[in-house]
Amino acid sequence: MAGAVQKGPKGTKIAELFESMEYGPAPESDKTAQAWLDDHSRKLGHFINNEWVTPENRKWYETRNPCTGQVLAATVQGTEEDVNVAVAAARKAFGSWGQLSGHARARHIYSIARHLQKHARLMAVIASMDNGKTIRETRDCDVPIVIRHLYHHAGWAQLADTEMANWKPLGVVGAIVPWNFPLMLLAWKVCPALAMGNTVVLKPATYTRLSALLFAEICAEAGLPAGVFNVVTGPGSMGEKLATHPDVDKVGFTGSTEIGQRLRRATAGMGKKLSLELGGKSPVVVYDSADLDSAVEGVVDAIWFNQGQVCSAGSKLLVQERVFEPMMAKLRARMEKLRLGDSLDKALDMGAIVDESQRRSVKEYVDSAKEEGAEVFQVGAPAGCFYPPTLITNVQTSSRVVVDEIFGPVLVALPFRTAKEALALANNTIYGLGGSVWTEKLPLALETAKHIKAGSVWINCHNMFDAATGFGGYRQSGYGRDGGKEGLYEYVKPRWMGDTKQPATELDMKEFGARDQPSRPDIGAAAVVPEISAGVPRVDRTYKLFYGGAQKRPDGNYSRVVLSADGSPIAQVAESNRKDVRNAVEAAHKGQPGWAKRSGHQRAQILYYLAENLELRRDEFVNTLVQSVGGSREAAEKEVDASVARLFHWAALSDKFGGAVQETQLYGTVLRLHEPVGVVAALAPDTAPLLAAVSLIAPLIARGNAVILVPSERRPLPALDLYQILETSDVPAGVVSLLTGSRDHLARHLSEHQDIQSVWCLAESAAASRFVEHTSAVNVKRTWVDWGRGRDWFDGLQGQGEEFLYHATQCKSVWLTMGDIFAN
Repeated sequence: MAGAVQKGPKGTKIAELFESMEYGPAPESDKTAQAWLDDHSRKLGHFINNEWVTPENRKWYETRNPCTGQVLAATVQGTEEDVNVAVAAARKAFGSWGQLSGHARARHIYSIARHLQKHARLMAVIASMDNGKTIRETRDCDVPIVIRHLYHHAGWAQLADTEMANWKPLGVVGAIVPWNFPLMLLAWKVCPALAMGNTVVLKPATYTRLSALLFAEICAEAGLPAGVFNVVTGPGSMGEKLATHPDVDKVGFTGSTEIGQRLRRATAGMGKKLSLELGGKSPVVVYDSADLDSAVEGVVDAIWFNQGQVCSAGSKLLVQERVFEPMMAKLRARMEKLRLGDSLDKALDMGAIVDESQRRSVKEYVDSAKEEGAEVFQVGAPAGCFYPPTLITNVQTSSRVVVDEIFGPVLVALPFRTAKEALALANNTIYGLGGSVWTEKLPLALETAKHIKAGSVWINCHNMFDAATGFGGYRQSGYGRDGGKEGLYEYVKPRWMGDTKQPATELDMKEFGARDQPSRPDIGAAAVVPEISAGVPRVDRTYKLFYGGAQKRPDGNYSRVVLSADGSPIAQVAESNRKDVRNAVEAAHKGQPGWAKRSGHQRAQILYYLAENLELRRDEFVNTLVQSVGGSREAAEKEVDASVARLFHWAALSDKFGGAVQETQLYGTVLRLHEPVGVVAALAPDTAPLLAAVSLIAPLIARGNAVILVPSERRPLPALDLYQILETSDVPAGVVSLLTGSRDHLARHLSEHQDIQSVWCLAESAAASRFVEHTSAVNVKRTWVDWGRGRDWFDGLQGQGEEFLYHATQCKSVWLTMGDIFAN
């Protein structure tokens, strides 16, 4: 009507709204979501073989909307019997799904993407109600990323026959996902698994089951064959039952570090592949050269996105001292504008914490900071399961809120003076999942990103994700990657490899390798009789340890006798103990950073030099092999020549695996860097004692690692002869160490060591493999074991295949934003 006064929410005049710029409510309708729940009578069972399965005599769990407390539906509490049914369905389906062409699998995954797009709004609303996160996040972030992963991995399925020609599917994948991103993390596991030809049994988190069940129903609607994707619901204990099921080939887990450690121990020695994406305490480094207003908005995305319930949340803010107070002032002002409330309100920034128990946990952390004298700034929050955005300052670096993952909307801020101090603070953590750098100086940004020890580092942005880029952690943030080609390797095994699953070897973890057995003087059969030439005995040769670039006597001053192929004693070698391991690790950590900074070309030159010196002493090594192993001289010559060729192979790859540019949806550039793992311990087999030792050392040092090698226990001499070559080939001190003695004893101390980043146990011992996997959980170090199965070290794929590059490196994604010229 002409002349009428237009009214806004609750009668507010439109003109007044333009003056105040206040937001009115913008509720998203939940009618369709409620109707879907009603279609299922608000009682949902498991989804197995494309059917709803509700076993008798099961308990039920009520799923509630965290924002309102409303009961949405009841879901079944499964048992081990239900896990067995789901795994059996997946195993049966694998027989046909794994044999489909890549093109056929691509069509199926493409169909799922199309059908999810048709139901995108329903999925966004269900996910928001289920988790408590805002509809803006599920609608604009979670669901689009899932669809992107489906399309991207349909492409990888299409290309699998060529791009992954030397690999094959594992079989049945057990996927376990948490409650913070129940749909997105589901896709991160399911998409690459299906693309590579595996079938999946998914166990969603207790709090957030609905989105996974809806996704399963959409997959069936899209025509995915029965049994290829199955969902079982139940308590947390069901996750371990799924992981340890004898017919599950791979476990993909995202969740807390503590549960990841538990799964590592539970599956140790069973021949399963395991990837872990765990906790984080991600730094946000803001230099005085940063655009502070942009940095403030970045911090909002870094920590208050999804109520801070993000494993890569930027929860540790490091600001250069000169701009610390201005940054804090801007941040407090911005926090006061954040809006909290019902997750289905499209005008809100934050929803509710997923559960009251989690809200109490967050509150306890903040209360402990107050007790320590920290300054705590908070804004208002509604009653119920909400927690206010929180900023904590004036804290010590040892404070719980600085060290621990809080998993809530709590930001801790500390000042720093220099870039080196910023890096020290950023890396002062057991985690290494993500981090971000804020500065207008690109060289400073790139150098900082390179030296932050984390799997993803964002420059002038935070929490950016894309299917083309791998996401995963360093250190106790886990290992393995979700996304990108690097993520595909988590769901395949070398084409030459057979089934590796087996019952875990019976093992007393307390007793395994607890004692060594040094030799004692013996004038009988165990005596090493020196050779006599022209009436004069040959000068006795003392075999020592090798670390720090020099030959070292063992700390315990014990030795052990080495026998020849015919059983006669030929030498005594040093018996290493825990102190020798500590010394070697210390030397390795001194040498590895400088070695990693060398160019690939420089590392290649040293590997070529090693090959040159090895060939110069060919006859000596041939003689040692004949004496140690037996067999013909021709066979020994073949092994030495193969070792020289292997050094050439890895010299060639020293400067050819640095990384790539990832093609993501970001307007900018995303770099994939293949970084060294760090200090790696390798336990060699008795088979091909020289070639195996070279095959373990060469890829590790080619890619910038330091290696502590335990040669063959029975036949150590061919590997020990390498230390004189190492001394004369310009290998820097600490880059290669050789420790002899009891393999099991050394495996124990190397696996338990907190400052070793990975252990390779290809020693043809099921017991040692299980112990290494079990004990690696102490600091979530990476492992590569053979579960007691040997390999042909002369074969190109088995002795120097892609898997060596995979295990010798870890992927870092560096996100570089643009936008000075064009906005997008």
